[in-house]
Amino acid sequence: MAVRVVIAEDEAIIRLDLKEILEEEGYEVVGETGRGDEAVELVKQHEPQLAILDIKMPGLDGLSAAREITGDRRAAVLILTAFSQRNLIEEARDAGALAYLVKPFQRSELIPAIEVALGRFEEMRALENEVKAAEERLEVRKVVDRAKGILMDKHGMKEMDAFSWLQRRSMSDRVQLSITAQKVISGELSP
Repeated sequence: MAVRVVIAEDEAIIRLDLKEILEEEGYEVVGETGRGDEAVELVKQHEPQLAILDIKMPGLDGLSAAREITGDRRAAVLILTAFSQRNLIEEARDAGALAYLVKPFQRSELIPAIEVALGRFEEMRALENEVKAAEERLEVRKVVDRAKGILMDKHGMKEMDAFSWLQRRSMSDRVQLSITAQKVISGELSP
């Protein structure tokens, strides 16, 4: 499946050239605009993997649009601009841009910048998912530990016995361990 791209560039000729290059390289341009505010809406509407944004645009500048897009982790952002001042590069980085390319650009520079941005974005998403899974495991562990504590205090069980009882009960009820533990905590369930 082709990578879906939104282009936000206020210079129509550059936008057309960019679209042509992207389509020749196998990318699917799902939206294009000359305004930053419209770029944010196009990203929400079409859910592309990549947004290519110019910095200076009417409606909303590219850096503000990048902040909105990356804040929701909607798409990788590549900043494509005529400005190469260090402060703008740093602002783009801080806004969540994963690549920065200065105009005039060559096809040989554009495609690697896109692929780096997409790769970094996928790594970030994978890390986010790992963190979320770890947080969920930690929450389950807390609930199970609390339920074990109740079983130990109220029913005189040893820790291993309390855990074994929770496991067996979960298996017999065919529910997740955290659900059984939550029932013990709420007082719905006891040995």
